[in-house]
Amino acid sequence: MTTPAAAPPDTDDLATIADGGRKNTLGFVIRLVARIPFLVIATRLYGAESLGRFASALVLIEIVALICSLGEKRGLAQRLSEGAGENRAAETNLVYDGILLALLYSAVAAAVLLVFPEPMFPNGMNGAWDIWLVATIPAFAVTEILLAAQAYRFDIATTVRARAIIEPWTISIGAGVFFYLPGTRESGLALAFIASIYAGLLTALWPFLRSYGLPKNWQPRPGAMLAMSARAFPLVGADAIERGTRLLDIFILGLFAPPSAVGIYYAAQQIASLPQKLKTSFEPILSPVITKNLRIGNMEAIAAQVRQVGFWIIAVQLGIALVLGVPGEAVMGLWGPDYVAGTAALAFLLAAEVVASMAVVSESVLVYIARKRNLAISVGIIALQAGLTVALIEAAGRFGLGKGYEAAAAAGALMIALATSSLVKALLLKHLLGAPVSNWRWPLAHAAAAAVVVGYAFTWLPEWIELLIGVPAVLGTYAFIIWRRGFDDADKVLFRKQVVPDPEPELS
Repeated sequence: MTTPAAAPPDTDDLATIADGGRKNTLGFVIRLVARIPFLVIATRLYGAESLGRFASALVLIEIVALICSLGEKRGLAQRLSEGAGENRAAETNLVYDGILLALLYSAVAAAVLLVFPEPMFPNGMNGAWDIWLVATIPAFAVTEILLAAQAYRFDIATTVRARAIIEPWTISIGAGVFFYLPGTRESGLALAFIASIYAGLLTALWPFLRSYGLPKNWQPRPGAMLAMSARAFPLVGADAIERGTRLLDIFILGLFAPPSAVGIYYAAQQIASLPQKLKTSFEPILSPVITKNLRIGNMEAIAAQVRQVGFWIIAVQLGIALVLGVPGEAVMGLWGPDYVAGTAALAFLLAAEVVASMAVVSESVLVYIARKRNLAISVGIIALQAGLTVALIEAAGRFGLGKGYEAAAAAGALMIALATSSLVKALLLKHLLGAPVSNWRWPLAHAAAAAVVVGYAFTWLPEWIELLIGVPAVLGTYAFIIWRRGFDDADKVLFRKQVVPDPEPELS
């Protein structure tokens, strides 16, 4: 008896995901343009040591803020779909429950870090104002909830404005301004980051108030909020660990390596994190679609969506990794001669983002159908990463290989951990859905091989030719082959004109 073919993704769902992903991909491009001025200012004006101390401080801030947001980036969609139905007023009140709870947790966390700031600054502070980085915790947590609420109503444009335009341009401009203002130079990076987070909050708040309005007949319910906290724990843990895998390496480097090594690694990470931002382009719009299919029990459609979106993500990520990685030495050299030592770290970090794509897409479903198992896997993965990072950094130090190799050791540990995570989570999701979920297609290898050959030829030429002509040549070669041999008609919906109308903002 023949096995029936897997059902194709629902056309409306696929169009919705593609439309949201397309908007956020535009945001990714804008974010790339906006990130460059900040990196130039941070590396050239402030230097590797100041950048390294700043990066070490951000590790704890980002993790704590993510925990205080209670996993609402993905969990809010499920809470709203289960608890509000079509009642817009009930939706609004549920969102404010999450905001209040996030503010309470954020206030406690910020107070604790004000009293005990040492974990934020393993290599010391750049200036006295650095301590006020704790003020970004409540703003970051609330912004996550506001953007998730807007995404539930398929408003992705607000996320693009806040995360891809306002925040990166604010930190870039702020870093330059604070460097030249009397009394703020030492803490310029920290003050610029604080300004960017609050600018992003205000950008998200205005459309949220237009769409949801103020709560009606709402009052805090301690019992319900406790239940919400308990239910959110597996999702919070998964989010914190997923983000922690991208920050643990910096934290460990801060403990075992000098600040300059952390600064070099951070510069490489900021370039490599661009593909990471790209894959999160689909998360806000994917969650409502997944929760809808879970509610009706359509597991086949979910598996098809995972395969489709997973391929979109890995195809674009691999192209970005090749464009940035093949001329890696020239790319790192843009920030100054000291940063060329981070070329190997950049290569490992870009590879890590490619192999992580399957884990991220799988987790977007596992957080709803296997929260505890997903959390257990994530805990095991971050423990593996921690052990590998410490072992490889100490080995590089023991052999006296230098700060570039120490940075590369941390990046290599991350790549191995994320590859393991992708394999394990994809196998678990395949078992639970009863359908294949792999995002791999062989044309990816064919396109990558051709792009590497073209890019390698340009490495023999002067760096300005390598960057100005070689980078477009690599991208063009990869894009041509992957479009002709890798993308079918269903994939090409990602690049078509908008097919899902934007909802009109409504007042509750």
